[in-house]
Amino acid sequence: MSTPGAAADAARAEVRELIAAKGHTVDNARAAVARLEAAFAAGDLARTPSRDLFLGDLRRALEQDGGERLGGKSAEAARFILRAIDRELDRA
Repeated sequence: MSTPGAAADAARAEVRELIAAKGHTVDNARAAVARLEAAFAAGDLARTPSRDLFLGDLRRALEQDGGERLGGKSAEAARFILRAIDRELDRA
């Protein structure tokens, strides 16, 4: 069941915009994670085990060593996980 209300609708729309934004997938993913966390903290969207799992997986894909720019496998993993998060937003 999706979280009702204008704030939930706005959060879902904003996360989807971040996922679809032009630019580097890793940067978009970081922005989407930040927006989702803000929505959870504000109570606009509800946390669920599957949402937390997707976000945990995404965070691991976005980890970097020594300030290196992520790409390749990290970007591909982020794209895959972001698609799952996008689908999950309908139930968020």
